[in-house]
Amino acid sequence: MRAVSRGLSGPRWLIFGAVGAMGLLVQLASLWALQDLLGLHYLVAAMLAIELAVLHNFVWHLHWTWGDRPGAPGDLLGRLVRFHLTNGAISIAGNLVLMIVLVEAAGMPSLLANLTAVAVCACANFAASDVVVFRVGSSGPPGRQVGPGARQRSRPLSPGVGECP
Repeated sequence: MRAVSRGLSGPRWLIFGAVGAMGLLVQLASLWALQDLLGLHYLVAAMLAIELAVLHNFVWHLHWTWGDRPGAPGDLLGRLVRFHLTNGAISIAGNLVLMIVLVEAAGMPSLLANLTAVAVCACANFAASDVVVFRVGSSGPPGRQVGPGARQRSRPLSPGVGECP
């Protein structure tokens, strides 16, 4: 399978994975602390841990993974909102649904279930980040480039969009 980005797709996927691994550590440590130290229900703890990891990952992706794609001036909030609406939604919905299935139905320990859920959501998060959040000239709807020399009409997304390497 091909990655979404062209040119830097291999290295970008590896950087995405490194950021994801750091975010996973944030998420697992947060899940453990919120559940075992503070006594929160595993689903509440998972939701809060996911949010912490999403914010952590956004900062790293902004500056490292897609640092070569500067956003439009003043678009930081827009990127954060798009990141939450894509990666946050994929991570929270995917993780919570998989946590319920794996913990309740399969009897899997919550940390292992969380690790499994994160792995399942990784490819969808990469595609959403590349196409929606950190696209070239990242203001306006997906598929539209903004900036000098950009075409005014939308163009179709290239083949391989949404595929994981």
